[in-house]
Amino acid sequence: MTRTFAVLLAGMLVLASCAGAGPPPSGASESPVAGSTTPQPSRAKVVVSYSNVLADFFPAYVAKESGIFDQNLLDVDLQLIASTTGLPALLAGQTQIAHIGGSEALTTTAGGGDVVVVANTGPVWPYQLYAAADIKTPADLKGKKVAIAGVGGTFDIGIRTMLPKLGLVPDTDVTVFSTGSTANATAALLSGAVSGTLSSPPDTLKLEAAGFHSLAKMADLNLPTAATTIVVTRSYLTANKAVVQRYVDSIVQAIAKARADKPGTIAALKKYLKSDDDKGMQAAYDWYVGTVLKDPPTPTAAQLAGIQEVVAKFNDKVRTVDPAKIVDDSFVKSALDRGLLK
Repeated sequence: MTRTFAVLLAGMLVLASCAGAGPPPSGASESPVAGSTTPQPSRAKVVVSYSNVLADFFPAYVAKESGIFDQNLLDVDLQLIASTTGLPALLAGQTQIAHIGGSEALTTTAGGGDVVVVANTGPVWPYQLYAAADIKTPADLKGKKVAIAGVGGTFDIGIRTMLPKLGLVPDTDVTVFSTGSTANATAALLSGAVSGTLSSPPDTLKLEAAGFHSLAKMADLNLPTAATTIVVTRSYLTANKAVVQRYVDSIVQAIAKARADKPGTIAALKKYLKSDDDKGMQAAYDWYVGTVLKDPPTPTAAQLAGIQEVVAKFNDKVRTVDPAKIVDDSFVKSALDRGLLK
């Protein structure tokens, strides 16, 4: 073979290879970095919802404020959208990712929505049952009202999970009263309109300062749960796996950042909780970073199964949902395997 023919043959092979190559994967650019033949991911715009003004969502706050999203080439628009509309917005394509209760993921699936839980940043129930001073024991709540945020939401599922453990039957022994938001539930207890509600730091400090006290901590029940999950539609996941991985990477990195940077995390909490209360934000940090999310945010079927029966009391179709089919733990596992939580 002559040198000229060899060069021509090599060129033809390169052209044939290029002609047969498919389009770049979702989230990747077609232009390689100088000196590299590997396509680099392009920036992706993602609209993300979170369902309440609570410290539950601290990983998203930290990822946004510390620049972690930006470092992972994500242009994230964090939007506060109530839990009752969070998943409808996701299904309609108004958002791409939702931080929302696992109960909503189960209900949506039962209604025909095809969603996937890719992380669980609420594997421990974060709530305590607070009551007025004259309520000395759980039995004293009989015949009284307890406040929740919204029907079927995380507060509602939480109170209906907790009350039977305390010997009380929801809607029979105790009236469960919907107020529309966690802030309204706290205000209802402070005003005397109800005798109890669930709460978590920093709101617990406000209640204690007003003379209310904790009857029980849900964390002490050691119940598997999915209080705050990260959910995407299956169609979005299929078309944008690289983007979803980068988002989950960001959340895992933000958890590591929060553990290492208490002042920065507290600053993020102050911004999103709209509070200058140093003591309250310190309490929120210690509780959520130290207790609620002490373990990796790996989602499991058992966590969803732990709330399924209570959710099914609102919607019998929820009993037909197989939690294993709506959980994908591969994204968190990939992030952990690459040491992003260290």
